[in-house]
Amino acid sequence: MGSSKFPKRFLIVFLTFICTSVCYIERVGFSIAYTAAADAVGINQTSKGVILSTFYYGYACSQVPGGWVAQKIGGRRVLLLSFVLWSLTCAFVPLDPTRPMILVIARLLVGVAQGFIFPSIHTVLAQWVPPHERSRSVSFTTSGMYLGAAMGMLMLPSLVKFRGPQSVFLAEAFLGAIWSLIWFTYATDPPRSDHRKATASGFGESLLPIRGSSKMKAENGVHSTKIPGIPWKRILFSLPVWAIVVNNFTFHYALYVLMNWLPTYFELGLQLSLQEMGSSKMMPYFNMFIFSNIGGVIADHLVTKKILSITKTRKVLNTVGFMVASVALMALPLFRTSGGALFCSSVALGFLALGRAGFAVNHMDIAPRYAGIVMGVSNTAGTLAGIVGVDLTGRLLEAAKAAELDLTSPDSWRVVFLIPGLLCIVSSFVFLVLSTGERIFD
Repeated sequence: MGSSKFPKRFLIVFLTFICTSVCYIERVGFSIAYTAAADAVGINQTSKGVILSTFYYGYACSQVPGGWVAQKIGGRRVLLLSFVLWSLTCAFVPLDPTRPMILVIARLLVGVAQGFIFPSIHTVLAQWVPPHERSRSVSFTTSGMYLGAAMGMLMLPSLVKFRGPQSVFLAEAFLGAIWSLIWFTYATDPPRSDHRKATASGFGESLLPIRGSSKMKAENGVHSTKIPGIPWKRILFSLPVWAIVVNNFTFHYALYVLMNWLPTYFELGLQLSLQEMGSSKMMPYFNMFIFSNIGGVIADHLVTKKILSITKTRKVLNTVGFMVASVALMALPLFRTSGGALFCSSVALGFLALGRAGFAVNHMDIAPRYAGIVMGVSNTAGTLAGIVGVDLTGRLLEAAKAAELDLTSPDSWRVVFLIPGLLCIVSSFVFLVLSTGERIFD
């Protein structure tokens, strides 16, 4: 699609990569800024867990509506509106841990706004990216999450130290405003012309939202067939969809627990200062960035060269990623040095990112027309994992303190990392049994 030296679809993929980077700078940034502000006034771990998990309630509520709206009016527009909303919220909300209700409302709004983003991205990519480029395109786009998290871990602790926690909110709002302006200027829908091969392959013109009545006049005066409705029942009762849902839940349980509590683990569990750790603290997320792209390239190579079928490719990468991650997660509290903890968390997050070339790309394998809808359904499960995992971790740590265990003891953290480790094992088996790489929704 496009005959220029730099096809437009590459620009779209790059902009969605920047989009996910900025989103995760915001998420990591709030965790770092709020943790610093809350610790300064003596907020307990349970209360911190409640505030940190509030984002995911709003995020869960908007996943499926986000996919539906993107399906109806186009992911490009929804993406822009979502970015503007959360950026404005960050710009005008005070970061004051002693006023929890304001933070709860703000985090709900940011969660709702960001909940529209990933279903919209999947809708946009399904329209623009041909099947043989999907693995590396989706992997590259989602790797922006991890690069954003890495950059946030690297730079934002120093920003908090020298400019205060509120400066993080302002920096995030500025980044959101810049991206919104660039997206508004350069992003377009794929052209509605001369893409018969694209349409036949399951992307491009055939996936654009169609306005008007249930029948449309073509340019030659012939009426098209009736546009089918969204097959909600088939989607919700599809076993391959549930394979994606289960793995999305597990992936985000592990990711959100580490993203929100790794700063606490380093500072309280290992008694390390984030500022003094330098660039090493970004390594778990930078590793995700690297392994996500490796997974995408490997998957597309296996499929394009016909070494493995799409189904086997998804299953192999998902299984390898989740099984290695499970071992690393369960071993994490056994290491009591910064090097050991960084190594385990880097391996765990890196191989989880590799696994995304399995379950995450599978949305567009089985339902390219409804990729945003299926992504909304599965990401709702991932968001519930954030609600459960982030809040549960705070409660587990408070329970450890109540049992007179110091948070520097590995026993206080063992269950925290055991739960996602076991979930990885179960999820990989579910994906092996239930998933498919075949297109099952027209």
